[in-house]
Order: sequence, then structure tokens, then C-alpha cells
Amino acid sequence: MRKSVVVVLAAISVLLLGAAAVSYSKYKKSAADYAQATADQESMRQRYDQAVSEIVMIQDSLNAIVLGENAAATVQRDMEGQPGTLHDNVLTRIATLKGAIERTKGRIEELDARLKRNGVKIAGLQRMIAGLRQSATERESRIAELTGQVDTLRVQVVGLNTEIETQQADLTAKQHELATIFYTMGTKKELTKAGVVASNGGVLGFGKTLKPSGTFNETSFTPLDTDQENVIRIPSEKARVLSAQPVSSYTLTPISKDMMELRIVDAKEFRKVKHLVILRT
Repeated sequence: MRKSVVVVLAAISVLLLGAAAVSYSKYKKSAADYAQATADQESMRQRYDQAVSEIVMIQDSLNAIVLGENAAATVQRDMEGQPGTLHDNVLTRIATLKGAIERTKGRIEELDARLKRNGVKIAGLQRMIAGLRQSATERESRIAELTGQVDTLRVQVVGLNTEIETQQADLTAKQHELATIFYTMGTKKELTKAGVVASNGGVLGFGKTLKPSGTFNETSFTPLDTDQENVIRIPSEKARVLSAQPVSSYTLTPISKDMMELRIVDAKEFRKVKHLVILRT
């Protein structure tokens, strides 16, 4: 009887040990599963934090690409009236912005692909990435618009430059015309023969006054730009001005025995009379 009890107790002990072993095995598995879950959660949290951090950096990069409403106006203000090389400088800046956006788009796609490979499927992250894509696309479209506007402005600036050059040429020509007088010199006989002067007044051939005829043959005159030159040399011992230039606008001075010099001292007044007639005596 006692032997039977011992056998039964031994069997019960074996069963209890087996149950304990199974329970311990389950405990170890649960502990391992918990540890793995904890590690997976920590890894996921780190990947999430890393992704958010990278999204913030990408957004900062996009924000640094300033393309506000006044961008086109700024480009226009920079280009108007400036040398043609500025057009190339503006396009270079735009190309730099385009390159920055392309690199940013690459970072967005790389981040999205990495999250998918790692099995990170968090709705919030996906929305943020979608927002980054939208922001990059908007800036890309804005840069395309700016490029078109710059090209249009370039055409306008070239046209304005051409117009300004034409106007400047016209002004230069008009100023040259305004500043140019025509002069001739000679003895009484030479000037009369050329029809430059005529004798007027007097009685019976006496007391006649020698004056410009008013009918000039331009081939008898030499042009002089008073903006560039203000001295006329007269190869004569004596000379006088017969035309109506104001006496205060010039000086007539002997500089040697057989040479005189007419110096224009007030060009604005002097050139009001376009033809200068000098009598050598």
C-alpha cells in the first residue's frame, strides 16, 4: 500500500515538474516576445523620429527657396535698364533654385522609399511627405513661370535698349547739328566773288557797307563743331567779323605778325548765328 502511494506521489511530482517546465517555457517565450515587441517599438519610434527630423530639414530647405509674389517684380526691377549680362545672371540664379528643388525632390522620394522598405506606414508621415511633394511642385511651377517672365522681360529690355540707343543717336545728331556753325574767310574780292558778301548803301559808289549777302553757297563754308573746337586761325595781319555773332561771344586777337585767332568764349550765344564770315584785310 505504502509502495503504491509512493508511486502515485512520484507520478504527481513528474507531472508537476512537467507543468512547471511548460509554464516556464511559456514565460520565457512571453518575456522574449515582450522584449522583441519593446525593441520593435523603440526601433519604430527611432525611425519615426528620424523621418520627422528629415521632413523638417526638407521643409526648411523648401522654405529657403523664396519665391514670393514679388519675385517677378524684383527680377523686372533688376533687369530694366541694365546690361544684357544681367539676364544671364538672373537665369543662373533661377537654375540654382531649380537644382535645389530637384535635390529636395530626390530627398523626399528617398525618404519615402526608405520608410516603405522599413515597413513604416504611419498616416501622419505619409501626409507630411505628400505635403512636401506638393510644396516642391508649387515652387517648381513658380520657377517655370519666373523663367518665362524673365525671357519676356529680356525681350522687352532689348527693345528698350534699342529704343534708347536710337534716341541717344538722335540726340547726339541734334546736338551736333545745334553745335555746328559754318565759317568762311577771305579778302573783300574773294568774298564778293563767292557771293558771300555784298556792298550796300552809300551815295554814288561812296560809303558802301560790306555785309553778308544772306545767300550762301554751303561749299564756300567749313563746318565747325563748337562743342569740340573753339578756335579759328586766320592767316592775316588784320581781320574782322562781318556776320552778326554777338561781339561778347568771341575775341579776335593777333598771335603773330601774319596770324590772328578768333576764340569762341560763349558758344551758346555765338552759334545762334549759323554762318560766320571773316574779312581778311
